[in-house]
Amino acid sequence: MRLLYSVLFLMAPLWGNKMIGKIETPPVENLWGVDVSHHQQRIDWETVAQKNDLHFAFVKATEGSDHKDSLFCTNWDMLQQTGIRRGAYHYFRSYGCGHDQALHFLQTVELSPGDLAPVLDLETTDRMPVEIMLEEARIWLETVERSLNVRPIIYTNLHFYETYLAGVFDNYPLWIARYSENEPTLRNGNFWHFWQYSEKGCVQGISKQVDLNLFRGTPQMLDRLCWFPAETLPTPHDPETAP
Repeated sequence: MRLLYSVLFLMAPLWGNKMIGKIETPPVENLWGVDVSHHQQRIDWETVAQKNDLHFAFVKATEGSDHKDSLFCTNWDMLQQTGIRRGAYHYFRSYGCGHDQALHFLQTVELSPGDLAPVLDLETTDRMPVEIMLEEARIWLETVERSLNVRPIIYTNLHFYETYLAGVFDNYPLWIARYSENEPTLRNGNFWHFWQYSEKGCVQGISKQVDLNLFRGTPQMLDRLCWFPAETLPTPHDPETAP
């Protein structure tokens, strides 16, 4: 059964048309994706691509200043072969130097045009003072952005965002984890770009349970969160590719 049908019941509230007075508006387009690490073990990405309605996949690349996910290279290369839009994430350790962690990520991940922007997975203070965690995370974000000329995406859970991050990194695309059939609502009114709505997804080609994610928007909107080298950026006069 395709991924779309496997989550039909869970996501039903998102698909219903919204009523404004008596005028019915069409539902927003939803794109589906997963995120994986070595915990999912070896993945049959060809089966994943053929059997599931999947638009993107995030892969764990690095953690801290020296750890690399044991299956990153395999997952990264196979995703490029299958044509599934791919993204790489770094699990941030708040006790580590943000600059060193950024360099570790940049030395590990080689982006191709159209890959999703790098992701900073920020979900623990590691018992460090909050101001240190935020400053080192800022250094990571700015180092990666300067190097690649693309704004990274921040991943976190709803509680961590509301407690530590709201109002701090508001200019970055946001990926929020909240395991519920109800989409996350941020108290400050900010908008999330990705929603990780389940950690117990069943996807053909992946033997273990996997995180399921939603991007609310069109493929063209997703392009705006991707990396393109300067020489391949869409030109403003091209109506097919201009943002």
